[in-house]
Amino acid sequence: MMYKHMIQFLDRPDLYQKTEAAFWDDEHISGEMLKAHLAPDFEGASRKLEFIQRSAAWIGEIMPPAKYPRILDVGCGPGLYTERFAKMGYGTTGMDLSRRSVQYARDSAASQGLDITYYCQNYLAMELEETFDAAVMIYCDYGVLPDHERRTLLRNLYNHLRPGGKVLLDVFSMESYRRFEELQTWETCPKGGFWKKEGYIALTGKYRCTDHVTLEQVTVIGERETKAYCLWNTYFTKEMLVREAGEAGFGVCGVLGDVAGSPCREDGPTIAILIEKQAG
Repeated sequence: MMYKHMIQFLDRPDLYQKTEAAFWDDEHISGEMLKAHLAPDFEGASRKLEFIQRSAAWIGEIMPPAKYPRILDVGCGPGLYTERFAKMGYGTTGMDLSRRSVQYARDSAASQGLDITYYCQNYLAMELEETFDAAVMIYCDYGVLPDHERRTLLRNLYNHLRPGGKVLLDVFSMESYRRFEELQTWETCPKGGFWKKEGYIALTGKYRCTDHVTLEQVTVIGERETKAYCLWNTYFTKEMLVREAGEAGFGVCGVLGDVAGSPCREDGPTIAILIEKQAG
């Protein structure tokens, strides 16, 4: 029975099969995620603080609040960008699926007297009674979605933008895919860790599943239960990203190396795209 039970969890799932366990809202894991978001020198849940500051400043230059007064941060986490946008003069809205991150963001904004609206909801079901002049989706969240959900997301963003409104998002490049190393590892955490407060064993498999999709599968074995978490990623060429934006009705304003305005390079780890809902 133990063998069959483990095979069930360790078998490679179908492409983009969703994790049954909602780790972003798990009481323990969401707390560990929040710590990772807020660590200024850790690049994991969010980018390092220095990059965030530089990126927010660049966004303020290409989409200045005087011309793009209302901005939406999709996948805002604990508000690292939204707070900076609000201080720059934007009317700012954030959206995230993690209740813990959104509550932290609301409390942080209130403590600073910042007028930021936060929604705890799935951006794939976005139906807000307002429109925006600009939107951002930062740290390659776009690539965690399968094809049909990316189309849904772009349609939702399009419908929530005013004519002339712009979207900035980033993805991992094919260079990052080439650097991706397949492996299988395990670790013991007798005093608990990222995945559980109690002791556990974590079995991790990293796999290339197609010529541009990878999977990190983490099986967490505790004393009372076993859970498997699937972390998918799609990698892009510039042409793939431009095509998807065009198919959603957007015009392309620019392709960059990252959301801080670096030039796009063949050997760069990320690609960023600035797209526009064209007037008329």
